[in-house]
Amino acid sequence: MIDVYSWATPNGHKVHIMLEECGLPYAVHAVDIGAGDQFKPAFLAISPNNKIPAIIDSDGPDGKPISLFESGAILLYLAGKTGRFMPTSVRGKYQTLEWLMFQMGGVGPMLGQAHHFRMYAPEKIEYAVNRYTNEARRLYGVMDKRLGQSRFLGGAEYTIADIATWPWTRSYKNQGVELEDFPNVKRWFDTIAARAAAQRGVQVLDKARKALTDDKAREMLFGASQYVKR
Repeated sequence: MIDVYSWATPNGHKVHIMLEECGLPYAVHAVDIGAGDQFKPAFLAISPNNKIPAIIDSDGPDGKPISLFESGAILLYLAGKTGRFMPTSVRGKYQTLEWLMFQMGGVGPMLGQAHHFRMYAPEKIEYAVNRYTNEARRLYGVMDKRLGQSRFLGGAEYTIADIATWPWTRSYKNQGVELEDFPNVKRWFDTIAARAAAQRGVQVLDKARKALTDDKAREMLFGASQYVKR
């Protein structure tokens, strides 16, 4: 059994989708990041960076429990555990890994900043909005070019690179992007959106998530609380 400590965010949904795709038994434990659950000692013990998601696999690679944090590491672990969604060829493996790293180092951080400054910042800072909106569009352009050359990001087959990236593109409007401007991304987006496991994965904890309208949630996510030494 895999215990998943998560919330309904793009990084959480990556792991939810992967687990649904692989058919692995799992139990979800909500970490309400608006309430500050990510700062509790029990969660920090498995996720020292106080970010979701994290997992504990009671059946680790040596027969002993293993815990992991960082969504990219979790996807790699689950791909290795199941032998799925990672090409077996050396070339295919590294093509998938480069696009996984593209998501981890570019798509997630930059689209997250675009989303933040466009939707959540207490004041509209034109420079920040323009900077991150333009970067979001640039990244969609990089993906569009790639997806004009191959069906999926890693190549011909659906892989963890797609599972990692797709949840971040679901909020494209909040990032200042129109999918119609990127037809290859739209084709890829719609293909994944039609997968039953992806549909199930994005429903995990979705009803528990609340709109960020209260001061406490904003403080926990964007205020001084996240910088306290623990």
